[in-house]
Amino acid sequence: MQLLKTDVAIIGGGTAGLGAFRAARAHTNNVLLIEGGPYGTTCARVGCMPSKLLIAAAEAAHHSQNTAPFGVHIDGQVRVNGREVMDRVKRERDRFVGFVLEGVDEIPAENKISGYAKFIDEHTLQVDDHTQITAERFVIATGSSPVWPGFFNQAQDRLIINDDVFDWDDLPESVAVFGPGVIGLELGQALHRLGVRIRLFGIGGQIGPVSDPVILDQADKIFRDEFAIDPDAKVTGIERVDNGVKISFEEHGETKSEVFDYLLAATGRKANVDKLGLENTSLVLNPQGVPNFSQWTLQTETNEPAASHIFIAGDVNNYIPLLHEAADEGRIAGDNAGRYPDIRNGKRRTPLSVVFSDPQIGMAGETYRQLEQRLGTCGCFEVGEVDMTGQGRSRVMLKNKGKIRVYGENGTGKLLGAEMIGPAAEHLVHLLAWTIQQGLTITEILEMPFYHPVIEEGLRTALRDLNARLKLGPEAVKHCLDCGPGA
Repeated sequence: MQLLKTDVAIIGGGTAGLGAFRAARAHTNNVLLIEGGPYGTTCARVGCMPSKLLIAAAEAAHHSQNTAPFGVHIDGQVRVNGREVMDRVKRERDRFVGFVLEGVDEIPAENKISGYAKFIDEHTLQVDDHTQITAERFVIATGSSPVWPGFFNQAQDRLIINDDVFDWDDLPESVAVFGPGVIGLELGQALHRLGVRIRLFGIGGQIGPVSDPVILDQADKIFRDEFAIDPDAKVTGIERVDNGVKISFEEHGETKSEVFDYLLAATGRKANVDKLGLENTSLVLNPQGVPNFSQWTLQTETNEPAASHIFIAGDVNNYIPLLHEAADEGRIAGDNAGRYPDIRNGKRRTPLSVVFSDPQIGMAGETYRQLEQRLGTCGCFEVGEVDMTGQGRSRVMLKNKGKIRVYGENGTGKLLGAEMIGPAAEHLVHLLAWTIQQGLTITEILEMPFYHPVIEEGLRTALRDLNARLKLGPEAVKHCLDCGPGA
């Protein structure tokens, strides 16, 4: 048994863990990075990058099949070669993973430990059966894993998760996708456009991360027009049959059944905490077994009088499970673990998220649901919107679908957030997140330059609508201060 002592032990070598390692090393060279699986981030291996590669192929197929409205006619049949599609996805995926591994290779061998770590007390980790590590401080950055309802197991060997998709050598004929969240929506639409027969099942009517009912209604209508999707499906049976998996469901009051090659479970993720031995520490855990923590310092909460020496970062804390947030959290947690006990609040950026469907879904700042809960009873926020159907540049490109909804604060006139479905949402929400983080008012944003003809002009229309609805001035400010949280 190898016995090691270190200042900081970081459990997990993904985006957050690697960021934490680099930040902690700014304070001490005595840092250990522990990883049980292969190095390389979830994003590079099975998340952001391979999914966008599949989506890019799907967009190419979709565009080539829909040129007639422009007067451009392609003679002959457009053919999707599944093997070539998946070959490029995997080749480029491996290239992205390679860049991550180059960074890992630069970490000295004496700072890396291979194996799965488990707390045996407040300051000691057992790594597999070969190493015991005593550390002054820790960063937990173990990520998350897909989770699905138990009855999905009736699909047996035809049950897959998104990780499995990127190991395919060829595209299947059909896939039943469960979960119209970010992963399910992106993969489901991409597979459909590549010629795979898909049906997307959801529950509760939710599509992606959308909380605004107007945007949700738009998304429902737009995606139903393209492929089979039921965001509030009533599934009555799942059965492994000779040629695949049979899904039975109700549609328009009738019971139907379809057989698919695979059942793709995209029904959420859970924090990888169940094998960490957190019960052997004094950490306060929530009902899901995840330590309570400060979003500003990433320091965990403990039952002991002393401040906790354990920090938690990335998808494992389930706060905002996105790559850029994991990178930020890794830096904050690693910096505080390195400088402990002189911990400091880290900079948290304006929330920003994108679903790379077509049309795209984008969100920036506070969501409609968050504002309803915080300010709705006071009437202290207003909504401006634009329907993209008639928006000039979008119509030119035949991408004129969707709506933009922007939210502003009565009294101050500040932009608070936005939700949208439409063309170029990935770019529009970046602009909005930047302005929100700068604390700009709607008037100040409208003083910015807008070129013509561009999709951003649609955003300007929504902001103008919002500006006309806002109640400004000291009386409105006083009302919202008197009515809002803490009043």
